[in-house]
Amino acid sequence: MAHFVIMGCGRVGVSLAHTLDESGHTVAIIDQDDRAFRRLRSTFSGERVTGVGFDRDTLKQAGIEHAYAFAAVSSGDNSNILATRVARETFHVPHVVARIYDSGRAEIYQRLGIPTVAAVRWSADQVLRRILPEQSIAGDFRESSGRLILGEVNPDPSWIGHSLQSIEKATGARIAYITRFGEGTLPGHDASYQQGDIVHMMMELKGSDEVSRILAKPPVKETE
Repeated sequence: MAHFVIMGCGRVGVSLAHTLDESGHTVAIIDQDDRAFRRLRSTFSGERVTGVGFDRDTLKQAGIEHAYAFAAVSSGDNSNILATRVARETFHVPHVVARIYDSGRAEIYQRLGIPTVAAVRWSADQVLRRILPEQSIAGDFRESSGRLILGEVNPDPSWIGHSLQSIEKATGARIAYITRFGEGTLPGHDASYQQGDIVHMMMELKGSDEVSRILAKPPVKETE
């Protein structure tokens, strides 16, 4: 199981913390106001850290140095972006996401390679799909027979720089489009996977768990 750090103990932060905790992961949740932790269930086994979420010492106390993912879901756009950048650039956390209320700002930070979700289309489920890549794929579309779904996949960072064709070859699924810099794009024949890309693939429902499993690991090196 993995370690997750959440900044912000509001409604979304609490939902994330409970979901991850119940799934058997270790969780640390940060908030400046220790009264916010009253929202957590008495059964929550994670760590409560009082402090500023972008402060390095606070992040270290929350276990950021061995975190699998970091989610900044406080009520402040600037704080969320700053904390996310510290998590990624200072502590090299592989999976980060920031909650942003200003949709225009969200697009700017997407262009900087920081995954964001604007509050108008925010949900705890969307965060989980970005910081918990190994979970089963939640389809955005299912064709009439129920056999095929279109869903987001989250390749391991080691896939960055590899061709999208290699992703298709490894999984047996088809890339329908990618979201790059906040905009949907039909990839060209020689396109590669870039940091910050969201990949949308069409696949068989029965094989979606296997697709997630393959992409959650580094690509297999081809033998000569």
